[in-house]
Amino acid sequence: MAKIHYEADGAVSAERFVTALTDFSERRPELWPNLEAKFYRLLERGDTWAEVTEGTDVLGGVWARERYDWSEPGRVTLTLLESPDFRPGTLIDYHVSERADGGCHVAVDFQRIAASPRGRVVGIVVQLTGVGRFGRDLRETLARLARLAY
Repeated sequence: MAKIHYEADGAVSAERFVTALTDFSERRPELWPNLEAKFYRLLERGDTWAEVTEGTDVLGGVWARERYDWSEPGRVTLTLLESPDFRPGTLIDYHVSERADGGCHVAVDFQRIAASPRGRVVGIVVQLTGVGRFGRDLRETLARLARLAY
């Protein structure tokens, strides 16, 4: 199982970060450039949840169908529903809190259980480099959101 925890601080408010994380418009790949537009599909959406397919070109294309749930303030949970490379039921859990200076603190718990050889390779890479890479990506996203008129 690939399981990591990473954190970052940003100048955007917690509300603004959660709004961007749950923006499922055609603008999503712009807000989250590590997602490839060709994999992105909004399948269904409610007031505090959405089912989407998202992915990246890593290793020839890794994608997942996930259910986003933001019904609990300060928390967005992604539950894996389907993927050729990972078992359903694993989570990516974002905990977002407001800082005294108006910015936010984001803590992420990430877990995946491999269901294919490619999933095992991705899992090993995540275990070895994920904290640094995903932490850097999160810091870059927070900085980008602060620059955008979002």
